[in-house]
Amino acid sequence: MKKPARKLLLLLSLLSGFPVADAQTFLPLYSFTGGHDGENPVAGLIQSTDGNLYGTTTEGGTNGYGTIFRVTKSGAVIPLYSFTDSYDGASPYSGLTRAGDGNLYGTTTDGGTNGDGTVFRVTTNGVLTPLYSFTGGHDGADPRGGLVQAGDGNLYGTTADGGTNFDGTIFRITTNGVFTPLYSFTGGHDGTFPEATLVQAGDGNLYGTTYQGGISNFITGYGAVFRITTNGLLTPLHSFTNGDDGAYPVAGLVQARDGNLYGITEVGGTNNYGAIFRLTTNGAFTPLYSFTGGGDGAYPEAALVQANDGNLYGTTYEGGTNGYGAIFRITTNGVLTPLYSFANGADGADPFAGLVQADNNNLYGIAPGGGTNFDGTVFELTLPPLSPPVLSILLNGHQSVLSWPASATNYLLQSATNLSSPNWVTISNATSVTSITVTNSLPAQYFRLASP
Repeated sequence: MKKPARKLLLLLSLLSGFPVADAQTFLPLYSFTGGHDGENPVAGLIQSTDGNLYGTTTEGGTNGYGTIFRVTKSGAVIPLYSFTDSYDGASPYSGLTRAGDGNLYGTTTDGGTNGDGTVFRVTTNGVLTPLYSFTGGHDGADPRGGLVQAGDGNLYGTTADGGTNFDGTIFRITTNGVFTPLYSFTGGHDGTFPEATLVQAGDGNLYGTTYQGGISNFITGYGAVFRITTNGLLTPLHSFTNGDDGAYPVAGLVQARDGNLYGITEVGGTNNYGAIFRLTTNGAFTPLYSFTGGGDGAYPEAALVQANDGNLYGTTYEGGTNGYGAIFRITTNGVLTPLYSFANGADGADPFAGLVQADNNNLYGIAPGGGTNFDGTVFELTLPPLSPPVLSILLNGHQSVLSWPASATNYLLQSATNLSSPNWVTISNATSVTSITVTNSLPAQYFRLASP
């Protein structure tokens, strides 16, 4: 047995750790003019493989029916497409989705052959191809959520209206436009009026929310969370009660790296200003936070995003110090920190959409109000520098105790017998324990904390 004093232990960590200081910097990047570039952007941005951000506006553009635009991380906006309220659609209420083929896909709430909305494909150069026009029948109508590309390569989405019972639908569509209705909501336990984008979890199932329905109120219901397979088998998971769990979830869910789903409700919670919740894929529900209507914000409308520091970030439509909405950070344990309050100036107002973390580590968002022309803005929130969590060692006879801070969320403790080895073995998930005891042995062992 090798003596502890001579044991070679290398304490490594990646550069993607947790923030050491709260030093966010807010920067307005662009004010929409209401002209060719559009106005009233209500959907979030996405980043494509070219490094640029892409988004939509519900109004403005050449024809007044909304636009698709590209914006650089420095704030230069390039209008790409103006909707015509014809076969291409009108008023894109949701954001875009980048598919594996490099193209962007989205929906419009209006327009199309029947006036009930469309699904479209657009290149990053602005060449748009209509893929499907909703009829208002069993296929649905008024798609307000975006699309998600599942592992099978198909796109999945929801409509807030139409379907067999006129309570909304879930559908599948190929990237070539082959459309398949999957499920029609009944307005009962399963919910009614799904308005949000679906998310595919690690188990391969899709998860989503309905704005109303569920079993909590026999008249309209306060909304529901559901799971659905890619073949259309739906399972209700939670019905909101308008208590501390919240009511009317207008936004979709995000699966964090701990495997749980996190979401928001527009109202409800202890103070009736909205709530944040956690949900397992089996439906175990935990209320995490109730907004107060003060500096933390009120009436959150957008889905959360998990940044590479392990925290969740989001926006509220109202509240904040000035009453025009706020940006916040919340841990997966429910500790919320207000980060910025909108002032209805050049910074914008009433953020309706969520945030996206770009490849430069910063968060980008959009606000439909405020700005120089009061037609909405694009903004950037710079996150503080990241530093790695510290892995420490205590030698104890023939054993060594490795420990790390509890705040080192979403890390794996790994070991190897060769520093240059590409095959590191995971010993423990750092989120479930904060220390582990290992036996000193030959050959020497190397340890590190690594992001999964």
